[in-house]
Amino acid sequence: MPHLGELERSVMNILWDAPGPHTVREVLDALGERDLAYTTVMTVLDRLGAKQMVRRERDGRAFRYAPAISRDAATAELLHAALDHAGTDRTAALVHFAHTVDPAEAEALRAALDEIASRTSR
Repeated sequence: MPHLGELERSVMNILWDAPGPHTVREVLDALGERDLAYTTVMTVLDRLGAKQMVRRERDGRAFRYAPAISRDAATAELLHAALDHAGTDRTAALVHFAHTVDPAEAEALRAALDEIASRTSR
């Protein structure tokens, strides 16, 4: 996942939380108290499209925007990128990360790893 700025993250959170695609105006309205121009939000959505984070569909004269990638997939890509750019031992970084999660997260990781291990041993 490409690096996202603060406004890009805010826009993506709006789209991820939305029940369906949004127009630029709907995203602008959802941003609420920010003093932003319509064209600023349009530019952010275009940039997110170039980063393959959103897809757009024509709706009359306007476009509607929706996430092209799930929040979970984007987070996983971000974690992979961090590991790739850390310049350290990936295993050591993963082990350190595992020591920082709470028990419920640790159990979810354990279950996912067990599932992967059982699929690869077939």
